Amino acid sequence: MDKISVVIVTWNAEAFIRRCLDCVFSQGIDDMEVFVVDNGSVDKTVKIVKEFAPRINLIENSENKGFCFANNQALAKARGDFILTLNSDIALENNYVSELLDFLKINPKAGMVQGKFLRMDKVTIDGLGLHLSPLFRLGNIAEGKADTLKFNKSFEIFGPCAAAALYRKELITDITFEDEVFDERFFFLVEDFDLAWRARNAGWIAMYVPKAVCYHYRGSSGHKSFFRQYLSLRNRYFLLIKNLSLKSIGQLVLAVLFYDIPRLVFICFTNRMALKLFSEIRY
Repeated sequence: MDKISVVIVTWNAEAFIRRCLDCVFSQGIDDMEVFVVDNGSVDKTVKIVKEFAPRINLIENSENKGFCFANNQALAKARGDFILTLNSDIALENNYVSELLDFLKINPKAGMVQGKFLRMDKVTIDGLGLHLSPLFRLGNIAEGKADTLKFNKSFEIFGPCAAAALYRKELITDITFEDEVFDERFFFLVEDFDLAWRARNAGWIAMYVPKAVCYHYRGSSGHKSFFRQYLSLRNRYFLLIKNLSLKSIGQLVLAVLFYDIPRLVFICFTNRMALKLFSEIRY
């Protein structure tokens, strides 16, 4: 019997965490351990999580140390053959984990998978996997489109969104560097692109599994839009500097000319964290 480790990071998630945990414990998985890492919530999140004791392994941080750091805390303790990373604002259908697990068992080259993410209206697609464009723009496949029959077939993706991704433990072991699975410099946002890129370089592929369905509230992190914009752009540069090969220099020049320069000029006039961004993207 395969053991599943579920890792959930919370920060002021009282509106979502009970439903999230109810969904986890409705998966019908006998051998499962569940970690909740709380990043210094000041609402009732921790109180709600403790109601699920002793089925929960709770790790409490005194402050918000970021999605990456918190995940790594739990992953260092996880003993599962497969790892499910899960956002607190995700509601899983009861067969979500079993569908992903069954897919991985018959597709040995696949090391990371995600299901069909729908928005809370249950008809609009939130994402079918991570997508990296030729100009290195980051996005979610089919985001905002209506769910139709054409999205009921499995296909290869760049990587899974860490909001509800299942990874093989062997993949996690392969890409861990200096005890970090997720690169903690990212704090949060784009970290799953980085993990997927490293896994692909290690020979793993990622797949979309349509029979596994979940619902994503989105926008529950509580961070201001200017901070998210700063992190999104900064982390994109972290991602490219870290993972691009020399053969991609031509693509990068085009991306800088037609995408990055206009975006950076705009941010200079609209985002108060622009100076911090420019000082950090040299890293």
